[in-house]
Amino acid sequence: MHPLDIAEQHLRRKAVIGHRGASGYAPEHTLRSYDLALDQGADAVEQDLHVTRDGVLLCLHDRTLERTTDVRAVFPERGRDVIIGEQITRQWFVHDFTVEEIKRLDAGSWFSAGFAGLRIPTFQEVIDAVGRGSLCVELKDPEVYGSLGVDILSLVATTLRRNGLDRPRPGTPLLTLQCFHEPTVRRAAATFDHCVPLVLLIEPADADRWQDRDSVGAVADFATGIGPGKAMLEARPEIVRWAHQAGLRVTPWTFRASAPGRFESVRAEMAYHLSVLDVDAVITDNPDQFPLASSL
Repeated sequence: MHPLDIAEQHLRRKAVIGHRGASGYAPEHTLRSYDLALDQGADAVEQDLHVTRDGVLLCLHDRTLERTTDVRAVFPERGRDVIIGEQITRQWFVHDFTVEEIKRLDAGSWFSAGFAGLRIPTFQEVIDAVGRGSLCVELKDPEVYGSLGVDILSLVATTLRRNGLDRPRPGTPLLTLQCFHEPTVRRAAATFDHCVPLVLLIEPADADRWQDRDSVGAVADFATGIGPGKAMLEARPEIVRWAHQAGLRVTPWTFRASAPGRFESVRAEMAYHLSVLDVDAVITDNPDQFPLASSL
């Protein structure tokens, strides 16, 4: 059986993916958050990957450390002044720190005192810890890392091969790679010989590019799915039909209890996308609000 057939059998039903874990209830991208998501019924947990100065893949959404850690207090002199808009602000970039230095940071207190002392996990630590669920891995900022002489896709490929995750197999955690950068997704298709599920993420701001069946269907040449921002599908629901006609899965993002839009709850919002728009999976901060199959 082809590796992608194994993945398709597993994912055929509607699925829920924990966005940065169960990030509505625990500090994002910590092992505690991933564990909670799986306890709440998530089929997979999502990781964003960045690279440390010594070439270690780290699970963190931002390219900088100050939002979700105490890096300002631990390394006050290591920030860089950068211009954002018309203001100068100080930021602490992941690629300026070794993994040993980053492991000194508290990645839980920013969320609440009850999570003090949690650490940012490496990608390898997540692979070792999350054996009972699937992994949904986003490669962040490949162009930026390329300008620094770092090939994040090659680092990911090496890690997957070392762990036997480069080809889905029965009894091993399933893995999907995703990225907003189309050239990186195309490279991944060649790197893994189309044996790893790949998702092209799409910003709603780029919706004009996806005007017809052919433009959406062309993604099937190099990927197995698309991951559009949910607003894009509400405005253009036909995109789901076009994707399915091309054999692509559709996984919109991000569903949050704190922002259900025009819906009475995030559960109702997810139910609409799953049953009315017929998407295949949802990415959410609140896996416990996933509608039961009987309600769809």
